Amino acid sequence: MIKLVVNGKPVEVDADPQMPLLWALRDVLGMTGTKYGCGMALCGACTVHLDGAAVRSCTTPLSAAAGRSISTIEAQSETHIGKAVQQAWVAENVAQCGYCQSGQIMSAVALLATHAKPTDAQIDEAMAGNICRCGTYQRIRAAIHRAAATLA
Repeated sequence: MIKLVVNGKPVEVDADPQMPLLWALRDVLGMTGTKYGCGMALCGACTVHLDGAAVRSCTTPLSAAAGRSISTIEAQSETHIGKAVQQAWVAENVAQCGYCQSGQIMSAVALLATHAKPTDAQIDEAMAGNICRCGTYQRIRAAIHRAAATLA
């Protein structure tokens, strides 16, 4: 049994320690908001927070998350920053197909937790590993600026 703290709640996962955190979240814990995209940490769809830092859960072994705090898209509406980002996403009409959006939002929340008023360059750097096949990058940037303004 591997002990985790997921969205503020202690949980135990009976799985191989080398299982990717993504599959523990989705298949064992039933938290399907985190998406599988590429399995190689290239697309960002699987982004979660591990002790506050944005990480790719598809390549993070379950053992690396043991005893640490994991936050997923399911809990973002309960946080001040997460709520502001989600509201900005809606206001800027960011999502088209929506598949990548949980990972995009998780990366944006992590950015705003460390940079209250990020520059375009900081946004581009923080979001660089998140791919949107619909090409909504300009709206994503606008939504991050909107969320930052709301939080100021």
